[in-house]
Amino acid sequence: MSINVISLGVGVQSSCMALMACRGEIGPKPDLIVFSDPGWEEEETYEYSKWLKAEIEKYGILVEFTSKGNIREDLLKAAEDGSRVASLPFFTLDDKGNTGMVMRQCTDEYKIQPVRRAVKRFLGVKTAREIKDPVAMWMGISTDEIERVKPSQERWIVNRYPLIEKMMNRLDCSNWLERNGYPVPPKSSCIGCPFHSDATWLDMKRNKPKAWEDAVMVDKAIRNMPRMKGQVFLHRSCVPLDEVDLNENQLEFNFDGFGNECEGMCGV
Repeated sequence: MSINVISLGVGVQSSCMALMACRGEIGPKPDLIVFSDPGWEEEETYEYSKWLKAEIEKYGILVEFTSKGNIREDLLKAAEDGSRVASLPFFTLDDKGNTGMVMRQCTDEYKIQPVRRAVKRFLGVKTAREIKDPVAMWMGISTDEIERVKPSQERWIVNRYPLIEKMMNRLDCSNWLERNGYPVPPKSSCIGCPFHSDATWLDMKRNKPKAWEDAVMVDKAIRNMPRMKGQVFLHRSCVPLDEVDLNENQLEFNFDGFGNECEGMCGV
């Protein structure tokens, strides 16, 4: 018998999807909801995740928080001793002035794989070969992110996109949460995610000094990371984060959206 699992990112879309499932607006009732914590989210996200877990559990649905480890600590260790770490999509600058981007491994290793391991534990199996009926994996991707809708590459998983089925975009999800008396979660992503827009970096610098100082520190620590060709940066300009021009003197600035964020498969 197949089971239904929600891959929870604790962002607007997946939180809305999970709560809609709790209230019977999306069926069948999930057997398991899993949040894989990379260990480097902002404090507001962790506070919301605690509230959301307690709220979901009121409906008798099992919620598991799992983790591969702390990606921030792993990055700093790799920068110091050259140990292997799943790379973020860093930006690079070589000695000839050529820029590049490192292949992203963090989503798979800190998000996707821990969720799959949690599902196997729930089923009481050690390998995918032991799973006879495909698992329905619910992904919190909305219509404004439809480019992220993809079939599963694993034979034992069938991806499902309930928000797409209901033709809901991110704003619809936010409105649903407010309409039903739920708090709207902060955007979920790692503090030092290189996919941040300038608007996100500027908001962090202005309003979240602790997170900003941490991101600046990590950005400096990874500059000459072993195993990487050239210098490594968190910002796409290949300029130290605390020196980047974030248009701070502009009354308005463009927000470049969610298309390049590590949400979706990473967490929404």
